[in-house]
Amino acid sequence: MPVSKKEISPCPIDAMLSVIDGRWKGTILWRLSNGPMRTSELRRSIPEITERMLIRHLQELVRDGIVRRKQESSIPPCVRYSISAYGKTLVPVLEVICDWGRAHLKRLNDPKFRHEEAGIFC
Repeated sequence: MPVSKKEISPCPIDAMLSVIDGRWKGTILWRLSNGPMRTSELRRSIPEITERMLIRHLQELVRDGIVRRKQESSIPPCVRYSISAYGKTLVPVLEVICDWGRAHLKRLNDPKFRHEEAGIFC
């Protein structure tokens, strides 16, 4: 199985983060968790990402064995990306991260929380 060339820490959390580090890798994996996508489909589903960054992250995820790249022999050529069997083991982790993110966003939007953090109590 391919492994990133980055030095891997003995800490399991650091080891996992070394694979999905990068601003967009989690989002890319989340989109691919619903099924294979072409590069252009991924790009449209993440409007804030640049084409260059998308390609870079996809190459790294393929290199690390998390994502599969399949080039179909069609005209015009078509490349589809999907999560590998090994990458699918990250989907439950992403689901938990997504749930935590939703709760965190809700908390950030709660006026009571903002006042407590500022040291202002009602």
